[in-house]
Amino acid sequence: MKPSSGETDGPNSVTTTHGIEVAAKAQLLEQRTDPGERGWVYAYQITITNVGDRPLTLRTRHWVITDANGERREVRGPGVVGEQPRLEPGDHFEYQSMAELPTDWGTMEGSFAFAPDEGEPVEVEVGRFFLAESATNSIVDG
Repeated sequence: MKPSSGETDGPNSVTTTHGIEVAAKAQLLEQRTDPGERGWVYAYQITITNVGDRPLTLRTRHWVITDANGERREVRGPGVVGEQPRLEPGDHFEYQSMAELPTDWGTMEGSFAFAPDEGEPVEVEVGRFFLAESATNSIVDG
């Protein structure tokens, strides 16, 4: 059974941890998808908003990508799309990236590590969202 991601263009996941709200949504890139070669290619959009009362800087990311067969792949690295944005209270940062799957649907979830100006780093959750052809999200044209 394939998941349905809903009928709106809003985020498929919204999670708030340590004063940071993370909204995520995905869209199949039909023109880049080739099940016989590279598999299914999805664009995803992440919007990170500081709803807390202190500035935080994104340091690292950790993604868990699971395909329809239950195979998990983990991705870790510094920042996001080559940046480590600093978010003052009320600021937001939005980026888009891509994920490839060997199956026609899957899920993504993970976390970001943020550092405050003073004190210990905090881990911010990214709630699970679907990479599914049925998604009605509009992230990229074409």
